[in-house]
Amino acid sequence: MTLYIDPPTWPGHGRLWSHLVSDVSYDELHAFAERIGCPRRAFERDHYDVPEFRYADAVRAGAVEVPPREIVRVLVAAGLRRPKGRPA
Repeated sequence: MTLYIDPPTWPGHGRLWSHLVSDVSYDELHAFAERIGCPRRAFERDHYDVPEFRYADAVRAGAVEVPPREIVRVLVAAGLRRPKGRPA
């Protein structure tokens, strides 16, 4: 049961963003995101978009830092990947 986060390198809305994922379940992901102050509206299909200013909070809370490609690998291996355009 691990949470993973990539570096805040994704631009949007005037800031940089990270992706936060679970290797177990969406329930685990939602609970962790709530603990670090990420609102549910930041959840997008299979991950949370985490603003740069919350990155350190996620790492301190136990999220493992990984490269962006690892995020997709974790989701696929866990069976939690939900690509755009495919039903949930």
